[in-house]
Amino acid sequence: MIQLIDLRSDTLTKPTEEMRAVMARAEVGDDVFGEDPTVNRLQEKVAVLFGKEAALFVASGTMGNQVCLNAYTQPGDEVICDYNSHIFNYEGGAPAVLSGVQLHPIPGKRGIIDASQIEAVIRPADHHYAHSKLIAIENTHNRGGGAIFPLQKMQDIYKLAQKHRLKVHLDGARIWHAAIATGTPLSKYGKCVDSISVCLSKGLGAPVGSVVVGSADFIDRAHRYRKIYGGGMRQAGILAAAGIYAIDHHYQRLADDHRRAKQLADELSRLPGIEIDPAEVETNLVIFKVDVAKRSPGNWCRLMKEEDILMLPFGYDRVRMVTHLHITDHDIDVVTDRFKKM
Repeated sequence: MIQLIDLRSDTLTKPTEEMRAVMARAEVGDDVFGEDPTVNRLQEKVAVLFGKEAALFVASGTMGNQVCLNAYTQPGDEVICDYNSHIFNYEGGAPAVLSGVQLHPIPGKRGIIDASQIEAVIRPADHHYAHSKLIAIENTHNRGGGAIFPLQKMQDIYKLAQKHRLKVHLDGARIWHAAIATGTPLSKYGKCVDSISVCLSKGLGAPVGSVVVGSADFIDRAHRYRKIYGGGMRQAGILAAAGIYAIDHHYQRLADDHRRAKQLADELSRLPGIEIDPAEVETNLVIFKVDVAKRSPGNWCRLMKEEDILMLPFGYDRVRMVTHLHITDHDIDVVTDRFKKM
């Protein structure tokens, strides 16, 4: 049987045998009644990690982001974000559909925006304008190639938000990666935002789920929107057990994914027809630029698929690869060799 090396996304991981065993043994109850002990344990665990009062288990990262936007805003309000952010590009226009808010995207550098940029676009108190209510940032940044949002910049943005009575939400789908790469405690990230949505099914390797963290009052409001979205999952402890296992056993090993991504980027940077700066590969995402006059991203991916390597076209002239739980050192050697062959 041919063994594909699948680098399209870190969402493609499957539960390990040990994780499956934990899921099978999970104690469950009705989470809509607040009676699933495993869900409650997951929520308490994540809240403590980020230094917040409470947490809420949700079905996906998109649901996590959107219940937060909904809980902070009223229809007609405005959310300031980076132009390449996930909430602007990959959540199906959900802010407009679900919350009735508009996004105000501003250009960042690899997804990183500054407090000064944000302050320049905060709306004045005038009936002609939407109300600026929320700043949304992303760490690590997907379209920024896994870029880490510097802690100091996050702290500066939080101070600005407090000055203008705005809230700050962090799309922390891959915040685990940022924390491992920088050695920053998760609680430090928690101190410079009002809410965070963290993903369990990307780098940590759980099959389903994200967790939203924030103040107790905020989580109470977010809980209502989870209900409105149809996100009450009843005996969800089976899934929550996978999340607990992932945090306990797959968090620290993210350093291996970063190391392998860096190795892959270093090798690719030496090859003709590929443009990549290894210094910009900070975590587990490897995005390289191609000469579309010679070969499109789709063409690259089709040809590599013939070599049993799966990659993802990522825009007009880029290809994305993501290292994850199921990618080994040997896999990186194989991928490098097949790139050289091509």
